[in-house]
Amino acid sequence: MKIRTTCISSGLILFLAITGCSLFAADKVDVYTTTSDRTEDFSHRQINFVKNASQTGVIEINKSKHFQEMDGFGAAVTGSTAYNLMQMKPDERTKFLQETFSPRKGMGYSYIRVSIGCSDFSLSEYTCCDQKGIEHFSLQQEEKEYVIPILKEILQINPKLKILGSPWTCPKWMKVNNLDERKPFDSWTSGQLNPAYYNDYATYFVKWIQAFEKEGIPIYSVTLQNEPLNRGNSASLYMGWREQKEFIKTALGPQIKKAGLQTRIYAFDHNYNYDRIQEEQDYPLHLYEDKETAAYLAGAAYHNYSGDVEELNKIHNAYPDKELLFTEASIGEWNDGRNLQARLIDDMVYLGLKNVQNWCKGVIVWNLMLDSERGPNREKGCRSCYGAVDIDKSNYKTITRNSHYYIIAHLAKVVKPGAVRIESKGSKTPELEYCAFQNPDGSIAFVVANSSKQPQNITLHDGKKYISHILPAEAVASFCWK
Repeated sequence: MKIRTTCISSGLILFLAITGCSLFAADKVDVYTTTSDRTEDFSHRQINFVKNASQTGVIEINKSKHFQEMDGFGAAVTGSTAYNLMQMKPDERTKFLQETFSPRKGMGYSYIRVSIGCSDFSLSEYTCCDQKGIEHFSLQQEEKEYVIPILKEILQINPKLKILGSPWTCPKWMKVNNLDERKPFDSWTSGQLNPAYYNDYATYFVKWIQAFEKEGIPIYSVTLQNEPLNRGNSASLYMGWREQKEFIKTALGPQIKKAGLQTRIYAFDHNYNYDRIQEEQDYPLHLYEDKETAAYLAGAAYHNYSGDVEELNKIHNAYPDKELLFTEASIGEWNDGRNLQARLIDDMVYLGLKNVQNWCKGVIVWNLMLDSERGPNREKGCRSCYGAVDIDKSNYKTITRNSHYYIIAHLAKVVKPGAVRIESKGSKTPELEYCAFQNPDGSIAFVVANSSKQPQNITLHDGKKYISHILPAEAVASFCWK
């Protein structure tokens, strides 16, 4: 099946192809394959186990050695994403959302990130309390007309979906220029949170979570600040680790607990290398060292715009009881983001598999859907980003699926929430990168990327059964079996 730039009716062909499989058949192995040249486009086949297999180059899957439990895989439903989805014809939008989010009939995306207030992919700059005084908190037009209706439709398709909220800025009346002078800072971009408003801002988080829950949208987790070391985004707020520590310990943690909310709090939410700011190195570790602060934290979240993914392993080893979550990555003009041959393998290896290998419980990419003009977007935000999918602005019908859509799909389709990463090792072929999991129902999932320009023969052994399969050149494949 070939889908390059597909209209939604062609997407339905893909959707129907997926629904036609008998996932996790007891005597078969389900295999999903995407090649970088799109000759295979999430194609599905069932293969048989083999009785005899070569003993060389076997990838051994050890179900007895467990690592982290998985929360899920997904994408951000920004204001721009929700707006674009709402421009589609309702039946075509529903088909796309079913294809993307249905756990059985579609790809099974299971985690969504939304902004608390605006982001650089919103229709305007705003927060939910732009008039001074926390008593003026209210959801705004963008949430009411676009984001909430889309989330409700997705939750009808996947009721167990997890939702993460992240603010890009606090209300401007809570900002100061710096923590020494503490002069009012009337700008969406940069500034710092005035400590005098820590309790009001904590109330803001609680009210936002409660407002969404009142709409039937449970909020599983929050981060305190998107990219807290980035002063230059269209909406932004600088928040070093000392500020996060005090805000969590004295205000946000206690208020979420007092409100009886189960929402998980993740610290940091920025790059592997802390934007090379010396005093901010090891950002989450400083928070964990304070026992009062650490008691309120589930873990830390990361982006991959700079630094090395191995930072995650260091953080995990220092505090193995704290979780890790990958919350944002983009494709765009700078990395040839619409060229699947350029992006598919690298994104699967460095964004999908290596984050999971380094203890992340989930992987979330940036905008689920942008239009063909990379928008709507904001001045001073990213104006060269592509979405996981791009929709033609001339008809809001024709969809191009990019690498981020496929890498999340290949993980989410076979690795279900609650799965545990298990040991897989054996093949020394440098062109193969892979990871194995055991799902809550006992089935085994295996996701592999072949970076070679040649097909690769792989043999899997789960301790009882052998699987032999030829991976196409420059391809990603997902396996699942009982």
